[in-house]
Order: sequence, then structure tokens, then C-alpha cells
Amino acid sequence: MAVAIITPLALAVSGCAEPGAPSAFQPDYQGVETRLLAGDLVNFHVTMRGARGAEDVDRYAECAAAQYTLIRGYGFARHVRTNVSEEGGIWQGDAVYTVSAALPRGLKTIDAEVTAANCAENGIPMV
Repeated sequence: MAVAIITPLALAVSGCAEPGAPSAFQPDYQGVETRLLAGDLVNFHVTMRGARGAEDVDRYAECAAAQYTLIRGYGFARHVRTNVSEEGGIWQGDAVYTVSAALPRGLKTIDAEVTAANCAENGIPMV
């Protein structure tokens, strides 16, 4: 009698999920509110379901910031802060970025064109 050994790789290849394994990432992006705070300081409120954690919400806000930066005719943004909360499966992010034509000082800067292209490639909606 032959015994079949099923490895996680075999399950993945066959399309069957291992019992107790998390399902595929299926985010539900529910919208972005954008508010100009002052000059180059912009606030983004994002809402989504199905986030795997705060990083997914932060990425959604970053995508919104990148597109907004391009719409305003600028090329760069700098992350100031993001607060993330989750209640009843609904994730919310409250992020602040500065936008500018030149690469701003700081460690958390983004090139808006590169970031927006990456967001579009990964199916993350923007402003």
C-alpha cells in the first residue's frame, strides 16, 4: 500500500488550501478623503476591509498621496505620520504627507511617479 505525502507546496500547486491556512489577500478599498491642511501639507483618510495589518492601510494611504502629488503637479512627497485603527473588520488610516517639486529632506520620501506606477501594478486604487 502506497502512502501519499502532501506537502504545503503540493497543496499550493493543486489549488487546495491547507486546513487553517489564511485565505488569499482580497482587500476591499473603500475610499480616500483628501484634505489640504496648509500649503504643502495634506491629510489622507483611507478606509478598507480585508487588510492583513497596518502595513496594508499605510500602503493604501501612500498610494493616495502619490497620485495626489502628481495631480498637484509635484514629483515628491514626504511621509509625516500615519495613525491606523481597526474596528469590526474595518481598517482606517489617517496619514499626513508634505508634497513638493524637489526631493524633500527626510528618510520617508517617495517618488510619486514610481510609487503611483507600483500602486497601479498592484491594483491599489488612488485618489
